[in-house]
Amino acid sequence: MFKLLSKIVNGAKGAIVSALKGATDIVGTVITTVKKITINTVKESGDFVKEGIQVPAAIVKGAIEGLSEVGISFIRAIKGIIDGTVQGAMESGINQRDAVRGAVGQTLYNAKELGVDIGETAVAAVKGAIDGVTKSGGDVAKATKTAVRTAITVAGDIGGETLNTVEKALSTSVKGANKIIDEMDLSKKKVN
Repeated sequence: MFKLLSKIVNGAKGAIVSALKGATDIVGTVITTVKKITINTVKESGDFVKEGIQVPAAIVKGAIEGLSEVGISFIRAIKGIIDGTVQGAMESGINQRDAVRGAVGQTLYNAKELGVDIGETAVAAVKGAIDGVTKSGGDVAKATKTAVRTAITVAGDIGGETLNTVEKALSTSVKGANKIIDEMDLSKKKVN
C-alpha cells in the first residue's frame, strides 16, 4: 500500500505542475485537475482503494507539493484542492466521510510542515470540503460536521496553540462551526 500511495502522491504532484504551467484560472484549473486525478487514481487502482482516507490524503499531499514546485500560494489554492479531491473521491465511490477526513486532515498536516497560517488553512479546507460535497450531491450538514471535527482533531494532534487558532478561525468563518465545536469533547478530540 505504501508504494501505491507514494505513486499517487507523485502522480498528483506531476499533474498539478503540468496543469498549472501557463494557466490563468488557477483555482478552476486546480479543481478540475485534482478531480480528474482522483477519479483516474481510483479507477486505475481498483476497488481496494475505495476504503479509508489514504487515497484522498495522498492526492492532497501531491497537489500541495505541486503547488510549491510551481510557486503558487498554498492558501490561494487549497480550497480548490479539497473541493476537487472530495468531488473526485465521491464520484469514484469513496464514501463522503472518508473523502472529507482524508482531504481536510492532510491539508492541516501539510500547513504545519510548510509553516502556513493554520487557521486560514483550516477555514479554506473546511469550505473546500463543503463545496465538493455540495457539487457531488452529498449531505452538506454531515460534511460540515466531519470537516470541522477533523480540523479540530488534527489541530489537537499538532499541539501547541494550534487547537485554539483553528477553533477560533472556524468559529468566526464557517457557519455552524461553533455548535459543532461545542458538541465535541475536546479532551478526547475524536472524529465522529
